[in-house]
Amino acid sequence: MQDSVSRRTFLGGAAAGAGLSRILVNPGRRAQERTLNVALIGCGGRGTGAAEQALTTTGPTRLVAMADVLPDRLASSYGILSKKRPGQVDVPPERRFLGMDGYRKAIDAVGPGGVVLLTTPPAFRPLHLEYAVEKGCHVFMEKSFAVDGPGVRRVLRAGKKADEKGLKIAGGLMSRHSRPTEEVMQKIHEGEIGEVVTLWAYRMHGPVGLAPRRPGENELAHQIRNYSNFTWLNGSFLLDWLIHGLDICCWAKNAWPAGCQGHGGRQVRTEPDQLFDHYAVEYRFPDGTRMMAQGRHMKKVWNHYICTVHGSKGTAVTGEGMGQPVLYKGWKEVPENKIWEYRGPATNAYQVEHDRLFEAIRKDTPYNETERCAYAALVGIMGRMACESGQYVTWEQALNSNVELAPGLDTLTMDGPPPVKPDEQGRYPVAMPGVTQAF
Repeated sequence: MQDSVSRRTFLGGAAAGAGLSRILVNPGRRAQERTLNVALIGCGGRGTGAAEQALTTTGPTRLVAMADVLPDRLASSYGILSKKRPGQVDVPPERRFLGMDGYRKAIDAVGPGGVVLLTTPPAFRPLHLEYAVEKGCHVFMEKSFAVDGPGVRRVLRAGKKADEKGLKIAGGLMSRHSRPTEEVMQKIHEGEIGEVVTLWAYRMHGPVGLAPRRPGENELAHQIRNYSNFTWLNGSFLLDWLIHGLDICCWAKNAWPAGCQGHGGRQVRTEPDQLFDHYAVEYRFPDGTRMMAQGRHMKKVWNHYICTVHGSKGTAVTGEGMGQPVLYKGWKEVPENKIWEYRGPATNAYQVEHDRLFEAIRKDTPYNETERCAYAALVGIMGRMACESGQYVTWEQALNSNVELAPGLDTLTMDGPPPVKPDEQGRYPVAMPGVTQAF
């Protein structure tokens, strides 16, 4: 599964512009030496980090455009990157774009054959990806890729169009680019712990904070600044925070779930936002085996941030929070049962995901992680749908659902009303199992 998309036959297709044509026609030394222009869409902390990693890849690169809807974040990101990579940042004021249409201007500025880094809140990923592919740009897109079924379908369509144009797309499932995780997955798939029968994905830690509204900041800007707190923007804690664990377990199983049921709610949380503070989802795979996912963010509770895989002969302990994955014989995780532990060098998976993308661009080798990323997001989306509605949700129901968390997102403006509004007491709508409709 980990390379199922990139191993497909390269479809080729006409280049989207002269710049892209030069890369495709001259994949040798000239492509290696050509400066790749980069645009950053979404200038928060993750976006700034992604831009620095893109500029650190082998071969000449140059940041030429930036876009965000929050002026302070764009200014801060520009300042940080200018200091860290001074010779590679060429973004004059006229190429620093603000507003909901800023992504279009930045993508237009980078031009065909350039690289676009999509690091805004996940709700905007589908429309930004569509435009980047339309304009002939290669893409790095941060998780969680989409927040609902319609968004997932848009991402999948854009990925197919990218294949037709010979464009490269990388996704921010950085554990897929982690050498320790790759090695433990190879051992699992080789049968070291037998047939995979049950999986657990955990992300349990302290509460997600909520920044107070800034003076003069309107409702939409406040929500975007706190995108992790609003379901229409991040797709829920279960999706946006647990996606790596869900993806790693599906990778170990080498399958996507057929359906799920679950529950969750706001037990202790009082912050004015939309977040459930706990989730528990039971996923079922087509062969009948199951995966349990638990997500929780509360004060003074047990923290656990790993993935556990039970096989017919043993156990694997891995995941984003496990720097050195371990294999055990049997199901007791005790030292005397340990049969393997990763002892290789540490790797910066955030950097590797960019290294692989830029290498594929310069060598013109097939590279498209869109399908994997979209389906990993769908696992979290179907879990949210099950928890919020209290219903059993199948893979097909989630993928084909027409329920949008933010209808009209394509025409949203910063001075217009947000998709979700507080009531007179400042409270936001929160999903209610048995009342909220999944479809």
